Formats: sequence, structure tokens, C-alpha cells
Amino acid sequence: MTQRDTTSLDAIVLAAGRGARFGGGKLTAPLNGAPLVAGALLTAFLSPARRVFVAIGPDPAVRKAVEATASRIAAADRLTLVHVEDPAEGMGASLRTAAQALPNDAAGVFVLLGDMPAIDPATLQRLTLAFRGPLDLIAPTYLGRRGHPVLFGATWFPALRQLSGDEGARALLESAGAQLTRIPVEDPGIHLDVDRPEDLVRAVEGR
Repeated sequence: MTQRDTTSLDAIVLAAGRGARFGGGKLTAPLNGAPLVAGALLTAFLSPARRVFVAIGPDPAVRKAVEATASRIAAADRLTLVHVEDPAEGMGASLRTAAQALPNDAAGVFVLLGDMPAIDPATLQRLTLAFRGPLDLIAPTYLGRRGHPVLFGATWFPALRQLSGDEGARALLESAGAQLTRIPVEDPGIHLDVDRPEDLVRAVEGR
């Protein structure tokens, strides 16, 4: 795969969490006239990813919001919903389940969190330009601190498919050492996640 060949990159959006600290209903909470999860979805659909795999739990409202967002931007044909049997197991279970659904020909996958609505789509373009092939592991940084999303080359898929617990791929990234490529970006949205209702104000202001 060459540097600018984006035809075999996919994306995962993790949207199965319960949002306990938010008090429930986090991903469908209104933000700028749309459900919160729409922000991450739009970023994924505007990326070079050919398909977007969205990990969802049992909440029908989240499913409806995801499907409506994809339809609104005429991207329903790029959407694949992945049902997570036990979202309470944690983010690791959601990422594991979504990674297991990736096609065999995928060279890499962006992993986005459904509660991070302010990531600039240009950031994913920057990661794509740095992508050389399946061995790569690439993350953006802002003001020297790593953020989301992360672009995993296919060599990392087996590790993603073995994840458990509530930390997602954090331990995997921390153990990668020099294998992790860090790309500086001017995008504070890579650090902005919504955990509590008051975080919606920060999301509106993009900080």
C-alpha cells in the first residue's frame, strides 16, 4: 500500500457505552441541533475510510441516531452496525467486537470514540498521509499530548480482537513504544470528550 492509497482503510466508531457518568442518554443528547454521536460519525464519514463500523449496544435510540445521521449525508451504504452483546464489559469489548467485524482486506482502521464530537476531519487526513502500510500505528498530538483517533495498521488487528476491560486500546498504545508514530495537529478536538452534561458546553465552544 502506498502513502496516498486510501482505498483499504476503514473506520470504527465506539457507540455502545452506557454513559453512566452522564446519567444516561449521552450519545443521543442534543448538541448543535444533532445527537452527540453525530459529531464522531460525521468525522468518520468525512475521512478517507471506505466503510464505517459503528459498535452499538441495546439502546434503540442510539441505533436510530446513527442510521439517521448516515442517511442525512447519503452515507448509509458505507455504514455497518456492529451489535455489542455486553457493553457493560467496557470499551475493550466494544472495540474487540468491532475489530472482529473488519474485512480481511482492510489495511488499516481509524478508531474513534462516539463521545468525542469535535475532531476536525482534517486530522484524519493528516494521519492518512502518514500511513505507509499494515505495520503502522499512528496517533495525533495537540500541545504535545496524544489524543484520538488512532489509525491502526492491519498488523495490530489481532491485538484489537483480543481486548477486554474498560480501557480500550490504551495499554496497547502505551506498550507500543517507538512503533507509535505521533503526528502533531492543530486540533484541540482530539482531547475533547463528553463525560458529564456540563461537558456539552465545552463541546459547543470547541475547547
